[in-house]
Amino acid sequence: MEALKPLVWIGWSLDDLRGFPAEVRRVMGQALDDAQRGGEHPRAKALQGFGGRGVLEVVDDHDGDTFRAVYTVKFAGAVYVLHAFQKKSKKGRATPRHDIEVVRTRLKAAEAHHREAMKGKRP
Repeated sequence: MEALKPLVWIGWSLDDLRGFPAEVRRVMGQALDDAQRGGEHPRAKALQGFGGRGVLEVVDDHDGDTFRAVYTVKFAGAVYVLHAFQKKSKKGRATPRHDIEVVRTRLKAAEAHHREAMKGKRP
């Protein structure tokens, strides 16, 4: 059995996810576990605007509310959880601009973290 890739929580993503309803946390947790094992949860989909399947989001609805967790598998050896939030807007399905900016900023932080973690290690 392949070792689980560690989860690296960027920003307040862990605290935010902990605030989700238990049923939603289970779905998000399973999706992250799948990613750690090199798989992809059936509810995971590419987040638009990030070029392919490197940045994924999992969406779950609960009692009329929509919850999302965004993570990246772009960097070898770890799964970086970038953002977890409740979508407030009832207009459309698009991810709000503010949340996209949070993801962009945290993706840069994840890249810097990964680069630092890889210093001195052989490729």
